[in-house]
Parts: sequence; C-alpha cells; structure tokens
Amino acid sequence: MKDALLHTPEGVRDIYGDEIITRKNITERILGEFHSYGFKDIQPPSFEYFDIFNINIGSAPSNKTFKFFDRENNTLVLRPDFTPGIARCYAKYFRDEQLPVRLCYSGNTFMNTLQHQGKLCERAQAGCELINDDTSGADAEILALIINSIKSTGISSFQIEVGEVEFFKGIMEEAGCSEDEIIRIRELIDKRNFFGLTEYVDKLDIPVNTREALRNFDSFFGGVEMLDKAEDFACCERSKEALERLRKVYKAISYYGLEKYVDFDLGLINDYDYYTGITISGYTYGTGNPIVKGGRYNSLLKNFDRDCPAVGFAIYIDELMIALMKQDISHEIPAEGALVIYEKISQEKAVSFSQNKREEGSSVFLIRKSARHSVEEYISYAKDNNKKSLYYFDEACELHEYPVD
Repeated sequence: MKDALLHTPEGVRDIYGDEIITRKNITERILGEFHSYGFKDIQPPSFEYFDIFNINIGSAPSNKTFKFFDRENNTLVLRPDFTPGIARCYAKYFRDEQLPVRLCYSGNTFMNTLQHQGKLCERAQAGCELINDDTSGADAEILALIINSIKSTGISSFQIEVGEVEFFKGIMEEAGCSEDEIIRIRELIDKRNFFGLTEYVDKLDIPVNTREALRNFDSFFGGVEMLDKAEDFACCERSKEALERLRKVYKAISYYGLEKYVDFDLGLINDYDYYTGITISGYTYGTGNPIVKGGRYNSLLKNFDRDCPAVGFAIYIDELMIALMKQDISHEIPAEGALVIYEKISQEKAVSFSQNKREEGSSVFLIRKSARHSVEEYISYAKDNNKKSLYYFDEACELHEYPVD
C-alpha cells in the first residue's frame, strides 16, 4: 500500500536532477530569444473559468480538460492552452491600446488525454502572442522568432511547415459543403488519408473545380514553387488571396535569411477552430510530434469584446527534450559552488566561511562530517552534485581545500 504512494497518476511524471537543469537552461535560452524581439512576460493563472476555453472559442474539447468547482459552484478548468487566457488578459489590460502588443510566457498546460496512450497530460510550453498586427511582416517575424528560438537550443536540423486555412475555407465556401461534410473533409486531410478524401468527395454534389482542388490536396506540399501549382486549383478569390499572403510571408522571411527552414503545406489545418490565416507546425528528428505549433487567430479576441488581429505560437519543451536526447545534443552543466564539511568542534568557523561564500554569490552545501564517511567519499559526493570545490575544517579548525575533478 505504501509503495502505491510513490507513483504518480498516469500522464504526469517527476522531473529532477540534470534533466530539470537542462530544461531550465533551454527555457531560459528560448525566453532570451523572445525578449530580444521585444516580447514582454505575462503569467496568466493555471486555472480559469470554464467559459474561457469553451467550444465557441475553439480551444480544447470539454472532455479533454480537467474541470473542478470552486466554493460558489463555478466550473473551473486547468488551462489546456495558453492563448485564450492571454487573449483575456489583453482584453482586460490593453483595452485602449491601438498599436501592437507583444506578450510571451512559459508554463505548463493540462490535457485530459486518453489513458494507456503514453501521452503526457501535463506539458511545458513557451510561446509568444503578437496582438494588433495583421501584416505579413508580423507573420514572418513570428516565423523568424520560432526558427531562432529552436536554433538557440542546439537543434540545427528542423523544418517549419506553414499552411493557410483561408485557402481551404475558400474551397469549402465555393463547394457549398454542409458543416458535417466540412468536418469529415478536414478529418481526412488532417490524417493524410488522401485516398479516402478522393473517394469521399467523389460522392459529394459539389462543383467540379472544388472537387478537383480537394482531389489534389496531396500535392499541396513543398517549397514556394508549390504555391504556383496550387494557384491552378484556387477556385475563388479567397483562396487566391491566401496564396498571395503566403508569397508575401516567404518574401519577408527571406529578408531574415531563414527561408531554408520553411516549407508550405496547404493541408495543415490545425485542431483549434480559432485559426484564421497562417498555420504553423515545426518538426525535427527524434520525435514524431510537432515541437512547435501556432498560427493566426484574428477572430478570437472578439469573444472578449476586442476585435483585433493576432498571431502566435507555442514551443513544446517536452518534445524538444526528447529531440535533444535522440539527436545526442548535450548541454553542459557547469560545476558551481562548494561543499563545506566540518568536524563538530569546527562548526562556528565552517558556518562563518559558508556565509561569506554565499554573500560572494556562491552556492554552498554545508555538512557536518560523519565518522562513517571519508573525505574521499565527500569528494565523490561533491562531484555527483556538480560542485567545483570541497573545503574541510578538521578537528584543529584548520581549513583544507580539495579539487573536485
């Protein structure tokens, strides 16, 4: 029975030792990139009222959230997603702002995933939201920030896929599909089941040009030249404007010299319904899941009585950690601080010495030496705890320093 108390619930885990140091280091590097682009930190609460994440806003489905009640019987939700909470913060604290606002964050999200799938329910994220800027230049700057943030972690082989949901929405508008038909088509595209997509649309009573566009979705992937091919199947102005937007974004990202990291995928239709323009997914070796996702969500803030455009993304720290491990990219953890051991009679001197070291900015382990352990064992202990030095106050109150290799 007591052994059961040592286990965590499925979907969460303990993080300790070198892993947590590396995670903090990676997160600090990413936040450093965010700050270099002028983004300012914000920290929304870990749980909010249910309505912040309800289906009308387009966040996680209700059955995938962790819900509970407060004393007044209000339904509260552990955040499954940062973006709606930050949209609420913007509407509350920047109501009269007319110029762009740049907000960034880091923290954990919580999704009530199905058991026995090996997926984490609690995941660490770091991300940015650029609000009140609807330009293609803003889209490109977000992509540049994503690329440079990933590069800051030591990962060099990765690709950012960029889609445009307006291309798909234009085709659906022209086709006149019902909501159920649109949902089914989206599912097939999202699962990359293009044989099933062809079979399904062939049974629909839709215009020939829209049927041909959907039948060719398996080829709407690649470099900027692919956009010209997609233009041949753009059956309405809305879809054509989406392609032109992507060309502008690509031209702008080329100014940063980062276009080699960007591909286009018009089948990239993300889960969240609040995306209205570009969609973003980033991949690297060692993990089958995206390491970053995001996009433009110009309609989301209307739910908070603010009609303004926005674009943002989230980097998934857990997936980054897996990729770093699989790619054998290590982050050296520098030794720091000291271990101070002392005999009982030397306690006063050892305490004074340790306090001085801390005032100088050093971290100190202070331990009274046990007769059961040798100095050599304490040297090994210092090494295991990543200390640079070991100091020993002996029974004569003399100080000895030992190297920790």
